[in-house]
Amino acid sequence: MSSDTPGGDGPPRLAPPLTEGAAEDLLRGICFKTGPPRTVGVELEWLLHDRDHPHHPVPPHVLEAAVTAVRALPLSAALTFEPGGQLELSSRPAPSLTACVDDIAADLTAVRSALDGLGLAPAGYGVDPWQSPRRLLREPRYEAMERALDRWGPAGRAMMCTTASVQVCLDAGEEEPGPLGYARRWQLTHLLGAVLVAAFANSPFREGRPTPWRSARQSLWTALDPKRTLAPDGQLPPRDAWAAHVLDTPVLCVRGDGPWAVPDGLTFRDWIRSGVPRRADRSDLDYHITTLFPPARPRGHLELRMIDAQPGDDGWIVPLAVTTALFDDPEAAETVYRTVKPLAESAGTGAAPRNPLWTAAARDGLAEPELRQAADVCFRLALEALPRLGASVAVRDAVAGFHDRYVARGRCPADDLRDVLTTGGARRPAHPKGNLS
Repeated sequence: MSSDTPGGDGPPRLAPPLTEGAAEDLLRGICFKTGPPRTVGVELEWLLHDRDHPHHPVPPHVLEAAVTAVRALPLSAALTFEPGGQLELSSRPAPSLTACVDDIAADLTAVRSALDGLGLAPAGYGVDPWQSPRRLLREPRYEAMERALDRWGPAGRAMMCTTASVQVCLDAGEEEPGPLGYARRWQLTHLLGAVLVAAFANSPFREGRPTPWRSARQSLWTALDPKRTLAPDGQLPPRDAWAAHVLDTPVLCVRGDGPWAVPDGLTFRDWIRSGVPRRADRSDLDYHITTLFPPARPRGHLELRMIDAQPGDDGWIVPLAVTTALFDDPEAAETVYRTVKPLAESAGTGAAPRNPLWTAAARDGLAEPELRQAADVCFRLALEALPRLGASVAVRDAVAGFHDRYVARGRCPADDLRDVLTTGGARRPAHPKGNLS
């Protein structure tokens, strides 16, 4: 979830009203921008912790100083802050995996240095293991979001203020069918997603207590408004499915000059048809899209949103490298599709993330035998594909090390975190560090 939103957080400018047909045409036209896959991007969210006492809450004035210090840096990535003070770096589209890693690694070095001067450190957890939800940003967007998500219980505030992720961004793919075709790649995001949830689960604790989940972050998403967080209908062609999904999802908020309206159950399609509380325009549609949180979101490119933030300074590189390899190398893409399709089909019906396979991934991680087997195949395919994509030896070694440490043993980072926090209190887990840039 990013706080950079089209049109800003103010009321929309006067614009022609939007018709239902025009909205459908716009959505079909912008969701998948096709062509040979060439670029890679990543969005990294970090919790900000006291460097020496991570279980202590960071005072608001220190977080404000951190915001000021980091915003002063000459970063190549776009910088935003999330409602609970999480820091997000969104890379530029890079021409290769190596270039993406190099760009973000350089930015992170500068960010860590600035935070270190304030006694802070960026922390890679899918959910903050210690802190309760505490919203720091008072923008109208988050006031409205909090009111809307509160209808579904406390999970919304926890998601907004205590979660962090690694979001991998890849080109949509080619118009033509095949392993690099956009329709296949869109399908693969949902077939492979549960394996990525399981392999990179890293959030077994909340508010100082163990949970039944290895990815409590994923469990929070499934506890929210199901229409807003579900994958679109998999029976329809991708463009039609996305257009229908956007228009038939309830509007989270209607921007205005005063407090924003938070309608209950008003879909965007209903809004267009009724013209109440006012006529909707193109900027409203663009804004509405930013309030949808499916596990994968087509934004012209593909944005994979199901991966927990990872431990260590460089842990984020492994999910970025593995996912890029499995999507952008044609041989790996074809083989992984054949591997995960039967697994997903045998797990029962229901859209991701509310189906048995995704639930097992979030609860059990790679302790679930079929997910472990699938993850093993995925990592081996990625290791074969990474040299063909020009990945550095350091990146390939990081993927191999993760495979040996976790996948081959049926473990995920959450298992290490459980071991440390149940025996060592607030002590940080010891993760290998290295300069992979």
